[in-house]
Amino acid sequence: MTVPDQQAVAPQGVEAQYRQALDQGRFLIQHCAGCNRAVFYPRMICPHCGADKLAWTEPDGRGEVYSTTVVRRKPEAGGDYNVALIDLQEGVRLMSRVEGVAPDAVHIGMAVRAQVAQQDGRGLLIFRPNQEAQ
Repeated sequence: MTVPDQQAVAPQGVEAQYRQALDQGRFLIQHCAGCNRAVFYPRMICPHCGADKLAWTEPDGRGEVYSTTVVRRKPEAGGDYNVALIDLQEGVRLMSRVEGVAPDAVHIGMAVRAQVAQQDGRGLLIFRPNQEAQ
């Protein structure tokens, strides 16, 4: 069994729209006009009510760490980093990482703010501690 090359599998549809916005430095989620709820990961149909009335919207970006773990790596492989589940103020949960602090310093309940970083010419959603909330 072979694993497909990740770069060979280009996103399509709403996922491509989401990636394109990230690449342009914008973080977008969807909002359903049918049930007035936020939706993430991008979809064609609302997972809450089944409506197909999803529109792109820019979230506030504030969130809170729901869960976190530290991935341990040797320094020559880039060092340790965290993986976190973030609850956005809009009511969606997503996976990302928190940067700007040591991986061990990220904790449940930590206030964070979304930021789009550029890595290898692509947009990447990361979070940083939200100093305003402290």
